[in-house]
Amino acid sequence: MDMKTDGAPAQLESLARDYWNFRLDEEPMLGIDHGHEPSRRLMFRESAEDYARRDRAHAGFLARLEAIDLHALSGQDALSAALLRRELSEARERYRLEEHLRPLLFPFGAEALVGYSINKTVLQGGADAEDYFARLATVPQHLADCRARLAAGLARGHRLPAILLPRVLANVESYLGGTVEDSIWYKPLRRSPAPLDAALIERGRALIADALVPAYQAHVAGLRALFAQQCRDSLACTDAPDGAGYYRFIAAHYTTVDTLPEDIHRLGLAEVDRIAAEIEATAAEAGYAGDVAGFRQRLASDPAFLAGSGEELLEHVVVLAKRIDRRIPEFFSWIPRMTYGVESIPAALSQNAPPAYAQPNPADGSSAGIFWVSSLPERCPTYMHVPLVLHEAWPGHLMHLAVLQEMQDLPDFRRHGAMGYMAYLEGWALYCERLGEDMGFYGDPYSRFGRLEMEMWRALRLVVDTGIHLHGWSRQQAIDLMRSHLNQSDSTIEAEVDRYIGMPGQALAYKMGELKILELRRQAEARLGSRFRLKDFHHRLMTAGPVTLPVLEQHLQVWIEGKA
Repeated sequence: MDMKTDGAPAQLESLARDYWNFRLDEEPMLGIDHGHEPSRRLMFRESAEDYARRDRAHAGFLARLEAIDLHALSGQDALSAALLRRELSEARERYRLEEHLRPLLFPFGAEALVGYSINKTVLQGGADAEDYFARLATVPQHLADCRARLAAGLARGHRLPAILLPRVLANVESYLGGTVEDSIWYKPLRRSPAPLDAALIERGRALIADALVPAYQAHVAGLRALFAQQCRDSLACTDAPDGAGYYRFIAAHYTTVDTLPEDIHRLGLAEVDRIAAEIEATAAEAGYAGDVAGFRQRLASDPAFLAGSGEELLEHVVVLAKRIDRRIPEFFSWIPRMTYGVESIPAALSQNAPPAYAQPNPADGSSAGIFWVSSLPERCPTYMHVPLVLHEAWPGHLMHLAVLQEMQDLPDFRRHGAMGYMAYLEGWALYCERLGEDMGFYGDPYSRFGRLEMEMWRALRLVVDTGIHLHGWSRQQAIDLMRSHLNQSDSTIEAEVDRYIGMPGQALAYKMGELKILELRRQAEARLGSRFRLKDFHHRLMTAGPVTLPVLEQHLQVWIEGKA
C-alpha cells in the first residue's frame, strides 16, 4: 500500500481530533455538553485576548492541514478535510473582519448565552453544585469582557443600530427583578433531582444576590453608557467599517454558497411571487377565489382554528406527532435509536417564545430530545400544526440531529457541529414541511395554507434581510412587506424584522437550503426515472453529515451517477 495514501487519513484524523479537543477547551459550554472535565468550572472564554489566541491556533491548524497530501484522501475523509478548511478559514476571516468587536447583541447577547447554559444545567448532587457555583462566579467577568470588546469596537467605528438599544437593554433587564428564588440562576438549585445541603443552597443564594444581580445591573448601566451617544441611525451592517465585506462573508457563511446577496434578493422576490400564487389557489379551493384577504381573515378570526386550551393544544400535537412517526419507516431507512417527547412551553414564557422549537437530545444520550410547543393556542393555530411538527420533531430537526450523532465514522467536529452548517440543517427541516405532501398530511386547504404560510415566511427573509443590509430599507419598509404577506401579529413581525437587523445573514439559510435540496431531488428523479426511490434519496441526503450545500450537491451527484 502507498505509504503516503496510508498516512494522509491518519494525519487528518489526528488533526481533526486535536481541533475538536481545542474547541472543547475554548468553548466551555460545548465542553460541558460533551463531558469535558476542564469545562466544568468555566462558562465562557470571550475576552479580546481569547479571540486573539484562537486566531493564532486556527492559523496553526490550517498550516497542519496544508501539510497533508489532500489528494490521497477520498470519501468522507476528503469531505472532512474540505469542511475543516472551511471552518478554520472562516474563523480566521471572522477575526480579520473584527466580528468580535461588532455589537451583535440582539436577539442574543452575552446574557442570553448565560441563560442558555443555565437552562441545560442539571445538578445531580453537591459536586455538581460546586462546579455550577464556580461557573456562575465567572459570569461578571464574562459580561465585563463583552463590554470591553464593545468599547474597543466603538473606537474602531462599530456601532449598534439605535433602534435595537431598547430591545438589548430589555433583554438584560428581564433577568433582574423578583426574588433570588425567582431568578434564572437559582433554577438549577430548585429543580435538582438530588437533595442539596441547606448550607450549599444558602451559598448559592448569596452568590446570586452579591455577585450576579450587581453584575447584571452593571451590565445594563454599562451598555447604556456605551451606546447612549454612539448608536447609528442606519440599520444596515454595510454602513459599519468594512460592512459590505462583512455582509458578503456572513451571507456566504450562513447559506454556505457564494451566491451574491443581490442575487439572493432577486431569488427571494421570485419565491414570494410563486408562493403567493399557490396561496391564491389554496384560497380558491377553500371557497375564497380572488379573495386571499378574506381567506386570511377567516383563518385569523375563526375559533375553530384554535385549541380550547394549552392542554388541548398539547394533546392534539402529541397525537399528530405519533401519526407522523408511524409513517417514518416508509420514507426513511435510518431511524435513530434516540426518540423524543412533546412538552408545553410554560405559559409565562410562551408569549415571547416561538410557537414551537426543538431541544435536541444531549450528545451523551442521557435524555431524549424535546419538541416544545406553545401553551397559548393563539400562538399556534391548528393550521400550523402539521408543518411545525414536521419541521421541529420527526423527520425534521430532532430526527436529523439524532441520526448525525449516530454517524460514528465521522470526526467529532462534524458529528456535533451541525449548527455551523445552517443551510443544510434548516434547509432539511423546511424540506420536511413540504415532505408532508408526499406523506399525505395536508388533506385540506387550511393545513396546506399553514405550510405555505411557513414557506412564505422563509422566502420573505431572503428579501427583507438583503433589503435591509444591501438596499438600505427602513424598518417600516420591511415590516410593511411582511405584514402584506403573512397572517402574523404586528408584534411577531416587528420582532422578526429586528432580528434580521441585529443578526445579519442568518435568516438567509432556511430557504437557500430547501431550494438546493428540492433541486437535487428533481435532478435525481429526472436522471433515475423509475429507479428513483424517495427512501434511498433521503438516506443519502441525511447521511452526508453536516456539509455545505456545494458538498451536499457533490455527494448526491456521485450517488445519482452510481445509480443511473
